[in-house]
Amino acid sequence: MSPLSRRTFVATSAALLPASKLFYGRARLRSSNLGVQLYTVRNVIMKDPVATLKAIQDIGYQEVEATYAGLDQIMAALQKTSLKPVSIHVDTSIFMEGSADLDRTLADIKERGFQYVVVPYIPPAQRGGPDMFKNLAEKLNKAGQKATATNLKLCYHNHAFEYQPMNGTTGLDILMSNTEKGVVSLELDVFWASAGGHNPVEILNKYSGRVLLVHLKDKARNFTKTQYNENVPKDAFKEVGSGSLDFPAILKAADAAGVENYFVEQDQTPGDPIASLGKSYNYLKDYFNS
Repeated sequence: MSPLSRRTFVATSAALLPASKLFYGRARLRSSNLGVQLYTVRNVIMKDPVATLKAIQDIGYQEVEATYAGLDQIMAALQKTSLKPVSIHVDTSIFMEGSADLDRTLADIKERGFQYVVVPYIPPAQRGGPDMFKNLAEKLNKAGQKATATNLKLCYHNHAFEYQPMNGTTGLDILMSNTEKGVVSLELDVFWASAGGHNPVEILNKYSGRVLLVHLKDKARNFTKTQYNENVPKDAFKEVGSGSLDFPAILKAADAAGVENYFVEQDQTPGDPIASLGKSYNYLKDYFNS
């Protein structure tokens, strides 16, 4: 093909692409990697796991992120749907102990079909300064090596406390700089990054290549203060596209950073959590339309 005809072909092909493909540059954002963190439906799922999971499927979501506690109660129901188990949050103590319990847990998670295992939360009593984050990084490196050996990927999920300034840096910076790339990755929660005073786009750009998972949740427009704990009003959590976060910019940056999977999560909903998940999906579906 001559250079001229190649340029003509590329230009013509680009003109035929949907706007979303031109916007993101490649088809990483697709319906098959948009899911739900089941914490959103924690108050209803145990009443009828099959009905709840099928309702999530009927909305259009194709994946789920579960929590290891209670997995046995929903796994059979999950297998009755087409929802794909992709990621799972595991109690932090299992990672911190690094014992045979971790080995057994990782093997069980892999057998059940998950791809990612996530450290979800550091309790307030266990939080501290730079040394705490360095010690945490050491433990995560060891856990991440075990996860890799089991063909799983280990991610750390942030809240707001990781963004508290510490001698010119932050806990998250200390954690990321002391963990091994390819062994420990980040699940970025965009709400908590914003609550901690940071633009999620900034975090995605800074840690490009190391953010494999993203929690999509919006923040109320009237919630503007910066804080480094989880004590936020229940109505601070909003359906995606209903609050103050710039999701077009976030999704563009996430795509460029190499994020692999996205989970809608809403810690608190004003009513039926399924209705809230539907509202978020209706906003996101045009971005995940391939």
